[in-house]
Amino acid sequence: MNETTLPREVRIGVIGVGRMGADHVERITRRIKGARVSVVSDYVRATAETVSAGAPGSRVVDTPEEVITAEDVDAVLIASPGQFHREQTTAAIAAGKPVLCEKPLAMTPQDAYEVVRAEAESGGRYVSLGFMRRFDAEYAELKDALDAGELGTPLLLNCKHRNADVPPHFDNAMMVSDSAVHEVDAISYFLEDPVVSVQTVVPRSTEHAHEGLNDPLLFIFRTASGTVVTDELFVNTKAGYEVRTEIVGSRGSATIGLNVGRVTTQQPGGSWGGSVPLDFRPRFLAAYDAEVQAWVDAVADGTNIAARSATAWDGYLAAAVCAAAVQSLSTDGAVEVELDERPR
Repeated sequence: MNETTLPREVRIGVIGVGRMGADHVERITRRIKGARVSVVSDYVRATAETVSAGAPGSRVVDTPEEVITAEDVDAVLIASPGQFHREQTTAAIAAGKPVLCEKPLAMTPQDAYEVVRAEAESGGRYVSLGFMRRFDAEYAELKDALDAGELGTPLLLNCKHRNADVPPHFDNAMMVSDSAVHEVDAISYFLEDPVVSVQTVVPRSTEHAHEGLNDPLLFIFRTASGTVVTDELFVNTKAGYEVRTEIVGSRGSATIGLNVGRVTTQQPGGSWGGSVPLDFRPRFLAAYDAEVQAWVDAVADGTNIAARSATAWDGYLAAAVCAAAVQSLSTDGAVEVELDERPR
Protein backbone atom coordinates (compact mmCIF):
# COMPACT_ATOMS: atom_id res chain seq x y z
CA MET A 1 0.00 0.00 0.00
CA ASN A 2 1.43 3.40 -0.95
CA GLU A 3 0.39 7.00 -0.49
CA THR A 4 -1.25 7.26 -3.90
CA THR A 5 -3.63 4.39 -3.14
CA LEU A 6 -4.38 5.09 0.51
CA PRO A 7 -8.10 5.41 1.22
CA ARG A 8 -9.38 8.37 3.16
CA GLU A 9 -10.72 5.91 5.71
CA VAL A 10 -9.11 2.56 6.47
CA ARG A 11 -11.63 -0.17 5.75
CA ILE A 12 -11.22 -3.02 8.21
CA GLY A 13 -12.40 -6.58 7.85
CA VAL A 14 -12.91 -8.42 11.14
CA ILE A 15 -12.60 -12.21 11.38
CA GLY A 16 -14.27 -13.63 14.48
CA VAL A 17 -16.72 -11.51 16.44
CA GLY A 18 -17.04 -13.30 19.74
CA ARG A 19 -16.27 -11.31 22.88
CA MET A 20 -12.97 -9.77 21.71
CA GLY A 21 -13.98 -9.37 18.07
CA ALA A 22 -17.25 -7.71 19.01
CA ASP A 23 -15.38 -5.38 21.37
CA HIS A 24 -13.06 -4.41 18.51
CA VAL A 25 -15.96 -3.74 16.13
CA GLU A 26 -17.58 -1.51 18.74
CA ARG A 27 -14.23 0.19 19.40
CA ILE A 28 -13.54 0.93 15.73
CA THR A 29 -17.10 2.11 15.13
CA ARG A 30 -17.36 4.41 18.13
CA ARG A 31 -13.91 5.51 19.24
CA ILE A 32 -11.27 4.98 16.56
CA LYS A 33 -10.57 7.80 14.10
CA GLY A 34 -9.82 7.26 10.43
CA ALA A 35 -11.29 3.77 10.12
CA ARG A 36 -14.53 1.86 9.80
CA VAL A 37 -15.54 -1.80 9.83
CA SER A 38 -16.49 -2.81 6.30
CA VAL A 39 -16.74 -6.62 6.40
CA VAL A 40 -17.44 -9.06 9.23
CA SER A 41 -17.24 -12.85 9.40
CA ASP A 42 -17.85 -15.41 12.13
CA TYR A 43 -18.33 -19.17 12.35
CA VAL A 44 -21.84 -18.40 13.62
CA ARG A 45 -23.39 -16.21 10.95
CA ALA A 46 -26.15 -14.97 13.26
CA THR A 47 -23.48 -13.59 15.59
CA ALA A 48 -21.79 -11.81 12.68
CA GLU A 49 -25.10 -10.30 11.58
CA THR A 50 -25.85 -9.03 15.09
CA VAL A 51 -22.42 -7.42 15.41
CA SER A 52 -22.54 -6.02 11.87
CA ALA A 53 -25.84 -4.32 12.65
CA GLY A 54 -23.98 -2.14 15.12
CA ALA A 55 -21.38 -1.09 12.54
CA PRO A 56 -23.11 1.08 9.91
CA GLY A 57 -22.06 0.31 6.34
CA SER A 58 -20.57 -3.10 7.14
CA ARG A 59 -21.59 -6.35 5.52
CA VAL A 60 -21.37 -10.03 6.48
CA VAL A 61 -19.55 -12.75 4.55
CA ASP A 62 -19.36 -16.47 5.25
CA THR A 63 -15.63 -17.19 5.34
CA PRO A 64 -12.37 -15.62 6.54
CA GLU A 65 -11.04 -15.94 2.97
CA GLU A 66 -13.80 -13.65 1.74
CA VAL A 67 -12.84 -11.05 4.35
CA ILE A 68 -9.17 -11.16 3.40
CA THR A 69 -9.71 -10.94 -0.35
CA ALA A 70 -12.57 -8.42 -0.28
CA GLU A 71 -11.96 -5.31 -2.39
CA ASP A 72 -13.50 -3.15 0.32
CA VAL A 73 -11.04 -4.37 2.97
CA ASP A 74 -7.71 -2.55 3.38
CA ALA A 75 -6.60 -4.24 6.60
CA VAL A 76 -7.66 -7.31 8.57
CA LEU A 77 -8.29 -7.74 12.29
CA ILE A 78 -8.21 -11.38 13.41
CA ALA A 79 -10.06 -12.31 16.60
CA SER A 80 -10.93 -15.89 15.75
CA PRO A 81 -9.87 -18.88 17.92
CA GLY A 82 -6.10 -19.29 18.11
CA GLN A 83 -5.94 -22.51 16.09
CA PHE A 84 -6.89 -20.53 12.97
CA HIS A 85 -4.45 -17.65 13.37
CA ARG A 86 -1.52 -19.07 11.41
CA GLU A 87 -3.61 -19.83 8.33
CA GLN A 88 -5.51 -16.55 8.40
CA THR A 89 -2.46 -14.40 9.08
CA THR A 90 -0.41 -15.96 6.30
CA ALA A 91 -3.36 -15.50 3.95
CA ALA A 92 -3.43 -11.78 4.80
CA ILE A 93 0.32 -11.57 4.16
CA ALA A 94 -0.16 -13.27 0.78
CA ALA A 95 -2.88 -10.75 -0.04
CA GLY A 96 -0.56 -7.87 0.90
CA LYS A 97 -2.89 -6.62 3.62
CA PRO A 98 -1.80 -5.42 7.08
CA VAL A 99 -3.17 -7.57 9.88
CA LEU A 100 -3.72 -7.07 13.59
CA CYS A 101 -3.94 -10.56 15.08
CA GLU A 102 -5.04 -11.22 18.64
CA LYS A 103 -2.67 -13.47 20.55
CA PRO A 104 -1.53 -16.15 20.03
CA LEU A 105 0.16 -15.79 16.66
CA ALA A 106 -0.14 -19.59 16.37
CA MET A 107 -0.64 -22.58 18.62
CA THR A 108 2.91 -23.93 18.31
CA PRO A 109 6.37 -22.37 17.87
CA GLN A 110 6.70 -24.17 14.53
CA ASP A 111 3.48 -22.62 13.18
CA ALA A 112 4.42 -19.21 14.55
CA TYR A 113 7.77 -19.45 12.78
CA GLU A 114 5.90 -20.18 9.52
CA VAL A 115 4.19 -16.80 9.87
CA VAL A 116 7.54 -15.11 10.55
CA ARG A 117 9.05 -16.77 7.50
CA ALA A 118 6.06 -15.93 5.29
CA GLU A 119 6.32 -12.26 6.22
CA ALA A 120 10.09 -12.25 5.65
CA GLU A 121 9.70 -13.86 2.23
CA SER A 122 7.01 -11.34 1.29
CA GLY A 123 9.52 -8.51 1.59
CA GLY A 124 7.03 -6.39 3.55
CA ARG A 125 5.91 -5.73 7.12
CA TYR A 126 2.33 -6.75 7.67
CA VAL A 127 1.81 -8.41 11.06
CA SER A 128 0.97 -6.70 14.35
CA LEU A 129 0.19 -8.93 17.32
CA GLY A 130 -2.42 -7.95 19.88
CA PHE A 131 -0.39 -7.68 23.07
CA MET A 132 -2.30 -4.62 24.18
CA ARG A 133 -0.28 -4.01 27.34
CA ARG A 134 2.44 -2.42 25.22
CA PHE A 135 -0.01 0.44 24.68
CA ASP A 136 -1.01 0.84 28.32
CA ALA A 137 0.09 4.24 29.66
CA GLU A 138 1.79 2.75 32.72
CA TYR A 139 3.63 0.14 30.65
CA ALA A 140 4.80 2.85 28.26
CA GLU A 141 5.99 5.06 31.13
CA LEU A 142 7.94 2.21 32.70
CA LYS A 143 9.44 1.24 29.34
CA ASP A 144 10.52 4.82 28.65
CA ALA A 145 12.10 5.13 32.12
CA LEU A 146 14.02 1.91 31.54
CA ASP A 147 15.19 2.98 28.08
CA ALA A 148 16.29 6.35 29.45
CA GLY A 149 18.55 4.61 31.97
CA GLU A 150 16.64 5.95 34.97
CA LEU A 151 16.66 2.52 36.65
CA GLY A 152 20.13 1.47 35.53
CA THR A 153 20.74 -2.14 34.53
CA PRO A 154 17.63 -4.33 34.95
CA LEU A 155 18.39 -7.10 37.45
CA LEU A 156 14.94 -8.50 38.24
CA LEU A 157 11.51 -8.27 36.65
CA ASN A 158 8.71 -9.30 39.02
CA CYS A 159 5.22 -9.84 37.59
CA LYS A 160 1.86 -10.64 39.16
CA HIS A 161 -1.21 -11.72 37.18
CA ARG A 162 -4.41 -12.32 39.16
CA ASN A 163 -7.98 -13.08 38.08
CA ALA A 164 -11.17 -13.25 40.13
CA ASP A 165 -11.97 -16.69 38.69
CA VAL A 166 -11.70 -18.87 35.60
CA PRO A 167 -14.05 -21.44 34.02
CA PRO A 168 -13.86 -25.14 35.01
CA HIS A 169 -12.02 -26.14 31.81
CA PHE A 170 -9.11 -23.79 32.62
CA ASP A 171 -6.09 -26.04 33.27
CA ASN A 172 -2.38 -25.63 33.96
CA ALA A 173 -1.52 -25.36 30.26
CA MET A 174 -4.01 -22.49 29.95
CA MET A 175 -2.25 -20.78 32.85
CA VAL A 176 0.59 -20.47 30.34
CA SER A 177 -1.22 -19.88 27.04
CA ASP A 178 -3.94 -17.53 28.31
CA SER A 179 -2.29 -15.78 31.26
CA ALA A 180 1.50 -16.06 31.44
CA VAL A 181 1.82 -15.32 27.72
CA HIS A 182 1.25 -11.63 28.47
CA GLU A 183 4.15 -11.52 30.92
CA VAL A 184 6.27 -13.46 28.44
CA ASP A 185 5.72 -10.68 25.92
CA ALA A 186 6.41 -8.11 28.64
CA ILE A 187 9.90 -9.61 28.92
CA SER A 188 10.46 -8.91 25.21
CA TYR A 189 8.97 -5.44 25.52
CA PHE A 190 10.82 -4.24 28.60
CA LEU A 191 14.12 -6.10 28.38
CA GLU A 192 14.58 -6.88 24.65
CA ASP A 193 16.52 -9.87 25.93
CA PRO A 194 15.59 -13.43 24.87
CA VAL A 195 14.45 -15.93 27.50
CA VAL A 196 16.77 -18.94 27.62
CA SER A 197 15.08 -21.04 30.32
CA VAL A 198 11.94 -21.37 32.42
CA GLN A 199 11.14 -23.23 35.62
CA THR A 200 7.83 -23.86 37.37
CA VAL A 201 7.37 -23.69 41.14
CA VAL A 202 4.11 -25.10 42.51
CA PRO A 203 3.01 -23.48 45.80
CA ARG A 204 0.18 -24.64 48.03
CA SER A 205 -3.06 -24.43 46.03
CA THR A 206 -6.15 -22.40 46.90
CA GLU A 207 -9.29 -24.28 47.90
CA HIS A 208 -11.05 -22.44 45.05
CA ALA A 209 -8.96 -24.16 42.36
CA HIS A 210 -10.78 -26.57 40.06
CA GLU A 211 -9.74 -30.22 40.11
CA GLY A 212 -6.49 -30.67 38.19
CA LEU A 213 -5.52 -26.98 38.38
CA ASN A 214 -2.55 -25.80 40.42
CA ASP A 215 -3.39 -22.29 41.52
CA PRO A 216 -1.33 -20.23 42.15
CA LEU A 217 1.69 -21.06 39.99
CA LEU A 218 5.07 -19.36 39.89
CA PHE A 219 7.25 -19.27 36.78
CA ILE A 220 10.90 -18.29 36.89
CA PHE A 221 12.41 -17.13 33.61
CA ARG A 222 16.06 -16.36 32.94
CA THR A 223 17.20 -14.21 30.02
CA ALA A 224 20.37 -14.45 27.97
CA SER A 225 21.99 -11.60 29.92
CA GLY A 226 21.14 -13.15 33.28
CA THR A 227 18.09 -11.09 34.27
CA VAL A 228 15.65 -13.18 36.31
CA VAL A 229 11.90 -12.77 35.80
CA THR A 230 9.29 -14.07 38.23
CA ASP A 231 5.66 -14.44 37.22
CA GLU A 232 3.05 -15.21 39.87
CA LEU A 233 -0.23 -16.45 38.41
CA PHE A 234 -3.27 -16.65 40.68
CA VAL A 235 -6.51 -17.05 38.73
CA ASN A 236 -9.08 -17.78 41.44
CA THR A 237 -8.56 -14.95 43.89
CA LYS A 238 -12.33 -14.32 44.17
CA ALA A 239 -11.37 -10.64 44.45
CA GLY A 240 -10.74 -9.09 41.02
CA TYR A 241 -8.29 -8.57 38.19
CA GLU A 242 -4.80 -7.30 39.02
CA VAL A 243 -1.67 -6.97 36.93
CA ARG A 244 1.46 -5.61 38.58
CA THR A 245 4.96 -5.27 37.23
CA GLU A 246 8.13 -4.28 39.08
CA ILE A 247 11.54 -3.70 37.58
CA VAL A 248 14.46 -3.86 40.01
CA GLY A 249 17.44 -2.09 38.52
CA SER A 250 20.95 -1.22 39.59
CA ARG A 251 19.91 2.41 40.17
CA GLY A 252 16.38 1.96 41.51
CA SER A 253 13.12 0.06 41.33
CA ALA A 254 9.78 0.99 39.80
CA THR A 255 6.33 -0.59 39.99
CA ILE A 256 3.18 -0.24 37.91
CA GLY A 257 -0.31 -1.65 38.46
CA LEU A 258 -1.13 0.03 41.76
CA ASN A 259 -3.80 2.35 40.31
CA VAL A 260 -1.65 5.43 40.82
CA GLY A 261 0.68 5.32 37.82
CA ARG A 262 4.34 4.42 38.09
CA VAL A 263 5.72 4.25 41.62
CA THR A 264 9.50 4.61 41.82
CA THR A 265 11.00 3.53 45.13
CA GLN A 266 14.35 5.25 44.75
CA GLN A 267 12.95 7.89 47.11
CA PRO A 268 11.15 7.34 50.44
CA GLY A 269 7.46 7.84 50.95
CA GLY A 270 4.44 7.18 48.80
CA SER A 271 1.14 5.41 49.27
CA TRP A 272 -1.65 4.16 47.09
CA GLY A 273 -5.30 3.28 47.04
CA GLY A 274 -7.98 2.37 44.57
CA SER A 275 -10.34 -0.32 43.36
CA VAL A 276 -9.71 -3.57 41.51
CA PRO A 277 -11.77 -4.31 38.34
CA LEU A 278 -13.44 -7.69 37.92
CA ASP A 279 -11.70 -8.58 34.65
CA PHE A 280 -9.10 -7.38 32.15
CA ARG A 281 -11.35 -5.26 29.94
CA PRO A 282 -11.84 -2.24 32.23
CA ARG A 283 -8.17 -2.32 33.25
CA PHE A 284 -6.89 -2.27 29.67
CA LEU A 285 -9.75 -0.49 27.86
CA ALA A 286 -7.61 2.55 27.08
CA ALA A 287 -4.71 0.30 26.04
CA TYR A 288 -6.91 -1.56 23.55
CA ASP A 289 -8.13 1.76 22.14
CA ALA A 290 -4.57 3.06 21.84
CA GLU A 291 -3.38 -0.17 20.23
CA VAL A 292 -6.06 -0.19 17.53
CA GLN A 293 -5.72 3.55 16.89
CA ALA A 294 -1.94 3.22 16.51
CA TRP A 295 -2.46 0.30 14.11
CA VAL A 296 -4.98 2.24 12.03
CA ASP A 297 -2.63 5.22 11.87
CA ALA A 298 0.25 2.95 10.80
CA VAL A 299 -1.88 1.37 8.07
CA ALA A 300 -2.98 4.80 6.89
CA ASP A 301 0.59 6.11 6.59
CA GLY A 302 1.88 2.93 4.94
CA THR A 303 4.19 1.75 7.74
CA ASN A 304 1.62 -0.92 8.72
CA ILE A 305 3.10 -1.63 12.18
CA ALA A 306 3.02 0.88 15.06
CA ALA A 307 6.25 1.65 16.89
CA ARG A 308 5.33 -0.10 20.16
CA SER A 309 3.47 -2.99 18.58
CA ALA A 310 4.44 -6.62 19.01
CA THR A 311 5.56 -8.13 15.71
CA ALA A 312 5.38 -11.61 14.21
CA TRP A 313 8.84 -12.28 15.64
CA ASP A 314 7.62 -11.27 19.10
CA GLY A 315 4.75 -13.71 18.61
CA TYR A 316 7.20 -16.48 17.75
CA LEU A 317 9.32 -15.71 20.81
CA ALA A 318 6.21 -15.88 23.01
CA ALA A 319 5.19 -19.21 21.47
CA ALA A 320 8.65 -20.72 22.00
CA VAL A 321 8.87 -19.56 25.62
CA CYS A 322 5.32 -20.74 26.36
CA ALA A 323 6.11 -24.17 24.89
CA ALA A 324 9.06 -24.44 27.31
CA ALA A 325 6.85 -23.21 30.17
CA VAL A 326 4.25 -25.91 29.47
CA GLN A 327 7.01 -28.52 29.44
CA SER A 328 8.31 -27.17 32.74
CA LEU A 329 4.94 -27.91 34.37
CA SER A 330 5.90 -31.58 34.47
CA THR A 331 9.70 -31.26 34.68
CA ASP A 332 11.98 -30.85 37.66
CA GLY A 333 14.33 -27.92 37.21
CA ALA A 334 14.62 -25.46 34.36
CA VAL A 335 13.67 -26.17 30.75
CA GLU A 336 15.71 -24.55 27.99
CA VAL A 337 13.95 -22.46 25.35
CA GLU A 338 14.63 -23.56 21.77
CA LEU A 339 14.77 -20.76 19.20
CA ASP A 340 15.31 -20.80 15.46
CA GLU A 341 17.38 -18.10 13.80
CA ARG A 342 15.48 -14.97 12.87
CA PRO A 343 14.98 -14.72 9.09
CA ARG A 344 16.63 -11.77 7.45
